[in-house]
Amino acid sequence: MKSVTKKQILGLLEELEEEGVDYIENFCSSPETSVNKAEMLENLFQKNRTCMKCRLGETRKNYVFGEGNPGAQILFIGEAPGRDEDLIGKPFVGRAGKLLNDIIEKGMKIKREDVYICNILKCRPPENRDPLPDEVDMCIETLITQINIIDPKIICALGRHAASALLKKGQKLSDYRGKVHYFRSYPVIVTYHPSALLRNPNLKKPTWEDIKILLSIAQGCPPEETGAW
Repeated sequence: MKSVTKKQILGLLEELEEEGVDYIENFCSSPETSVNKAEMLENLFQKNRTCMKCRLGETRKNYVFGEGNPGAQILFIGEAPGRDEDLIGKPFVGRAGKLLNDIIEKGMKIKREDVYICNILKCRPPENRDPLPDEVDMCIETLITQINIIDPKIICALGRHAASALLKKGQKLSDYRGKVHYFRSYPVIVTYHPSALLRNPNLKKPTWEDIKILLSIAQGCPPEETGAW
């Protein structure tokens, strides 16, 4: 079978996008596997929902574990819950969440429930301040267990805090964007947090460039063949 280059894959994705074709299918594991993973995730949630390992346990309203398809091939990881997420108990439900929904459903042509979405921190930092290193250290093992259960084909880190917590290679988003990284054996694409797009709409174009690479890998393009972009 003739091999397909990254440029050809991205070109095809752009053509399908322009034609309005739903080009993402079978982006989750079998129903039987998903049921087992759902049970494992539920057990992990119940084990940690009353977590008081750090100071955030004293101020949270809800422990925001994550939601989506437990057998998803694409895993989105953000920074931490915000006000709306803390009140409702679900990730990405505020203005940034609505924009992420648009990226997933209108841009990627996937239903939100077919991916999995969570955060580095499971509790909201007061006034939405940046996560502190010891808070990340307390939460990261739960996240790692989530990743291992879901076993995605690719991870998308949303924003510099998520990227830094997973990859520990730098502090600026520019240290991470434009190339494929690995968290253990999982390929990771880093892009802007949706809240950054709300502040600066000019970031939508480079975000879509990142998402196209994410899609190409999720569709089967070997990560090592993507190069830099």
